[in-house]
Amino acid sequence: MCEDGTPKSSRRSARLSSGASPDLKPPAPPKAPKLQPLSVEDLAFHGEPLSLDALIASFPARRIQILELISLLGPLDSPMMPLFVYGGASTGKTSVMLQIFRHLNRPFVYCSLITCYSPRILFESVLNQLLLHRACESSRYASAKRCERPSDFVNLLREALSNLVNTLKGDVKSETTKSKTSRVNGNMIYLIFDHVEVAREWDMSSSVVPLLLNLRQILNMPEVGLIFISRASLDTFHSDTGFAEPFQVYFPAYNEEELRSIFMRDRAKSKLYNAFLDLVLPPFYRTTRRVDELSTVFTPLFKKYCEPLDDLGTALSEEVKRKLFSHLQPYITKYMQTTFFPSEDLSNDKSAMKNEVVKKKIAAKKEASEEIGFHMSTSARYLLISAFLASRNPATLDGSLFDSTGGLDNRKRKRKASEKSMEKKETKEQELLMKGPGTFPLERLLAIYQCITSVIDYAAEYENADSMEAEGCNNALLPNIHLQLSSLCSANFISKGGSCPLEGSTRYRSTISEDMALKVARSLDFPLFKYMYRS
Repeated sequence: MCEDGTPKSSRRSARLSSGASPDLKPPAPPKAPKLQPLSVEDLAFHGEPLSLDALIASFPARRIQILELISLLGPLDSPMMPLFVYGGASTGKTSVMLQIFRHLNRPFVYCSLITCYSPRILFESVLNQLLLHRACESSRYASAKRCERPSDFVNLLREALSNLVNTLKGDVKSETTKSKTSRVNGNMIYLIFDHVEVAREWDMSSSVVPLLLNLRQILNMPEVGLIFISRASLDTFHSDTGFAEPFQVYFPAYNEEELRSIFMRDRAKSKLYNAFLDLVLPPFYRTTRRVDELSTVFTPLFKKYCEPLDDLGTALSEEVKRKLFSHLQPYITKYMQTTFFPSEDLSNDKSAMKNEVVKKKIAAKKEASEEIGFHMSTSARYLLISAFLASRNPATLDGSLFDSTGGLDNRKRKRKASEKSMEKKETKEQELLMKGPGTFPLERLLAIYQCITSVIDYAAEYENADSMEAEGCNNALLPNIHLQLSSLCSANFISKGGSCPLEGSTRYRSTISEDMALKVARSLDFPLFKYMYRS
């Protein structure tokens, strides 16, 4: 006991009590900063607008497209027809369009159909931006409106656009006497849909694609501008309902000089990088023209190119250039093979054996191709065989010749018909054969072409090919079929006849002999006899 009567505590208990924490609960996690609500200004780029000269300087070789797009967008608050911007990958379509809106400082809604990979996500993404809704923790990452059907999307879109346009008009009226440097320009709202070609692969493509292309007629709002960006041309989009054709702006692939100007944009005074491009640009230009792929390869190659130099400011004499070229040459070959071509694993016995089989098959096909006497693409050969079969086989036998089992030999036996009906059938087929090659419509040619290319073995043409790659190669043969058909007609392998008065479509006829068809089939390792009707 202490002198004042309080109980005395030991030293150990005192140390424990002094070291113990008064609150044993874990510290609370730091709260996320509170986000400011979105406003109309968030639909445009922040900061100072980009000048026209700076915009054109940012995209070498795209001056014509930039000026054309600005003229098609028109003056402030002027109605516009829909725009369809198309071109190959990495040609600057999306970047140019977005920077144009930075230059004009106009409000827009951007949606990429790659990130919005389904109709519902696309619809809700557009509505979220128009309704100034942010999917965050406070909203439990939910959308402003749940929308799955195109009809619901149209109603919600019209309502959201009307409210937004009224807001833009109200802001302009309230700011007539104030400075509007921070405000967006105009009362129009622009909807930008990027990678529109992806919608053709969706389950609801038959309804989504016509909906997007007909939005202008459906909404009937002059304050709304529509812009579609695609890697495919407008001819590849089919709609049963039809649509008003938009203005088309084409972005061609860059040529070698344009690629040089792009890579020299930030290195205008670098003689070293210019000499580097003299070495690497010609070989890689033959492989790809995509800026993103070339920049990925050129960055490490330039570091290798500069390794022999102690000072990057060294004068580049011819001797120095030869030294740098000798140092860089093996790396060019290495990057060419590893980046753009599949690498070969020679240590793997199975892959080595497979490569030998592939080489033998390719050699056999090369010998068969030499029998033809001229060069012809793979898709053109299959199209020529399809035309030969369409001219020689009766149209009534297509269902049995080109069934899912493939070919005449694998047909399932049907119930035996009467002798009289068999005689009539044979007589009719004999008459068809005696008349010579028959005519056929384009629809039948396409159907036969798809049937015979669906059973192609691509292992002889592609290394390390599996079933998924074979399916992708099969689909890759289809886009140029109309071009190949016109080429075969020009070469007189297929003759173009008059249109049928009942069908109203052009009919074609194969003019090649059976020996020629067999040579083409051998060059493809295609079993032609399996699909030919013999009486």
